[in-house]
Amino acid sequence: MNRPEILDPSVAAEPKTSVGAYVPQFELTEGQGAPIAANDGISYMAYDRDGDAGTAAAIEAALKQIASGEGQEIIDLIENAPPGPIETKWGLGFRTYNECVDYIRANKIEAPEGGVALPLRYTVSELPTYTIVPSNALWRDPSREADAKLFRQEEDDMVRRYLYFPQVLRDARRIEEYYPGLKPTSPDCMDKLGVSLAHMDSQCENFYDAHEVERVFYPEIEKLLLDFFPGATDALVYNHDVFDESYNGPVVEDQDNKDPGVNRRYANLVHNDLNDNSGRVRCRELLTQNLRNFGRTQHYTEAEADEKMSRRFMSINLAKPMVTVEQNPFVLCAWPSFADQPYINNYRIYDDRVGETTRFTYRADHEWYWFPQQKPNEVSMLKCYDSVKDGSVSRYSSHSACTDPTAPADAGCRRNVVVRSYVFF
Repeated sequence: MNRPEILDPSVAAEPKTSVGAYVPQFELTEGQGAPIAANDGISYMAYDRDGDAGTAAAIEAALKQIASGEGQEIIDLIENAPPGPIETKWGLGFRTYNECVDYIRANKIEAPEGGVALPLRYTVSELPTYTIVPSNALWRDPSREADAKLFRQEEDDMVRRYLYFPQVLRDARRIEEYYPGLKPTSPDCMDKLGVSLAHMDSQCENFYDAHEVERVFYPEIEKLLLDFFPGATDALVYNHDVFDESYNGPVVEDQDNKDPGVNRRYANLVHNDLNDNSGRVRCRELLTQNLRNFGRTQHYTEAEADEKMSRRFMSINLAKPMVTVEQNPFVLCAWPSFADQPYINNYRIYDDRVGETTRFTYRADHEWYWFPQQKPNEVSMLKCYDSVKDGSVSRYSSHSACTDPTAPADAGCRRNVVVRSYVFF
């Protein structure tokens, strides 16, 4: 298996199965390539030291990878390339959004009715990446200032390893035109493509008030999920984010007060929030530890969690606009177009857990969808994880924010709330 092996086996502990070190069996969807990941894809939970959930091992691996210089080699290749398009093994990439727009227009790349051709940002690095989250104590530890400096530089350098590539978005409301008989508002659409559309009117009046969102909006979404998916027995909304580039109020996350703050920046990179490990680990730590759960308190024993997770469960993200979306749309990639593609792990290092998200390299035939002028009563849904791995259903959908080049110059930025959930069957 051709992937970087960056963790020194001498630091690894034997895998454990206690609540503090739940190590899921590594899984891949049938037909999918092995991921680009550390530890042969095994969760960092396997390297737990005295209940740290593998965070120390992950930080060591991150520092070792920075010191290797491999990431800088990729940056040098990009920045030393001649002006204009960069020939990559995946296709022509562009350093800037405007360069890619000019290429799309010069080559008359067109979209079907309701769609748009535009640049999407992908990584061009086939290395796992590491992010030290803002709440990590490392940032406030004077003895680790040298490490913090390296990680701040690495955060800047990650962006230098991204390029823009031309893609075509289809109108997701027209999915039935591309897949006859498949309605975008159906659970079958989620099973096949990993994306779908629901409708709802919320009684939540202030989405910037985290406590009102938890009290009013979370139960509304849980009901929507139970109504949407036949056979669902339980739905748990555990987290949300508010996105608004124009917001002028406080934005800092307050985990102790269950307040995620407000995001002024959109996730302008093709990615997915979970993977084969973290889909299970995140569910388990919510059920048994109530870890970073902004929703209903969970009190499952290990045995009860095992039983609940022995049946099918999914992680679904749902995005609801506060006002009609004019710019910075949220776009979704259909599962069949990348079902066999290896993903690239991004490790998010907290003080007490190592989350895993995923990134992807470009493919010209990725099948992208959006909801042009998405209305406040339209809820776009995407799958981040499915425990069914035999290939009979979608496993997840990748997604991104982007900039619509056809929108008016004075178009308002996207203002929406994104909730994260698990659905159990």
